[in-house]
Amino acid sequence: MLFPLALIVVITIVDINVPADVHLGPLLVVAPALTASFAGPWRTGLIGLLTVLAQAFIGLHFGVLFTERNVMIQVVALTVLSAMIVFFCVVRERRRAELAKVRSVSEAAQRALLRPLPQRIGSLQITSLYLAAEEEAEIGGDLCTATRTGSGTRMIIGDVRGKGLSAVGESAMLLGAFRETADRYTSLGALAAALDRSVCRYLSDFIEADGDIEEHFITALLLEIPDEDPAVRMTDCGHPPPLLLSRDRVATVTSPHPAPPLGMYEMAAGDYTIDEFSFETGDTLLLYTDGVTEARDRNGTFYPLALRVARWTKSDPEALMHHLRRDLLAHCGGHLGDDAAIVAIQRTAPESGHRLGLFNHAAH
Repeated sequence: MLFPLALIVVITIVDINVPADVHLGPLLVVAPALTASFAGPWRTGLIGLLTVLAQAFIGLHFGVLFTERNVMIQVVALTVLSAMIVFFCVVRERRRAELAKVRSVSEAAQRALLRPLPQRIGSLQITSLYLAAEEEAEIGGDLCTATRTGSGTRMIIGDVRGKGLSAVGESAMLLGAFRETADRYTSLGALAAALDRSVCRYLSDFIEADGDIEEHFITALLLEIPDEDPAVRMTDCGHPPPLLLSRDRVATVTSPHPAPPLGMYEMAAGDYTIDEFSFETGDTLLLYTDGVTEARDRNGTFYPLALRVARWTKSDPEALMHHLRRDLLAHCGGHLGDDAAIVAIQRTAPESGHRLGLFNHAAH
């Protein structure tokens, strides 16, 4: 507030001391205009009143306040402009309050849908990152969640076709289906088939009226990580393959027989293969969605995830995620064209006991 006050004082003093044919009084309107950029209507109105008084003081100093029409017009004009600035301040504050309410409801809904993954599940240390493409959103069409089973941990990472808030409904549906059925099936293949039926049923019930049901599907990667066995079992439903960081090496774990994405009208016909690979203590498994690998720089070059990750193979999951976030946003100029999710899972020495419970992924 000192700046607009000082501005009023300086303009008034200079206007009094310059030649009589030079009129700087109209510049006083700058003070309330600047105040409106950081203050509310009451303080803006106060500065506006002071500018009007300052202009009147200048007219009184020269003895022309009530005798010269031009001075009276300047006072009236300052009064009208200050009142308009205060009015727009009031409108802005009301809209800001409405936006704050909407944002609080949105954040509550987003937290209910995607709750944070704990830093540790059994013998797994986990860190996750979620970057939504939609402005002012924390979630979109990408999803990830995990749950404990009797002998290990099951996880899913997926990507709904589309981006932003329009894909949240399908994302929420698949998360709910996974949470409900993850521990009911002995194999990942059976779990994938059940999830596919859930997605097809949802699309048939809610998307069919749009006329483009064939364009809706969800890529997904299902993982089962046993507590005792140093391995990972994986079923790939059209999702980008994970990266395995082991002994200063980065390997892409590609399924030789991936299934179609979920919701493709049971195209897989129940034929979901299960791939198994080694996952030793100290290894890190990196899961991601195509919003990461399809992020482009100003020249249209895709983000080289495997190449960049090779720099940080010795980092723990938290440090790795910090490096990836900074590097990815720098690559795409700070704005992603699609939702992006990354999860880093590191196997550590097993603890004396394993907590059971349901853990969900968060928007960070």
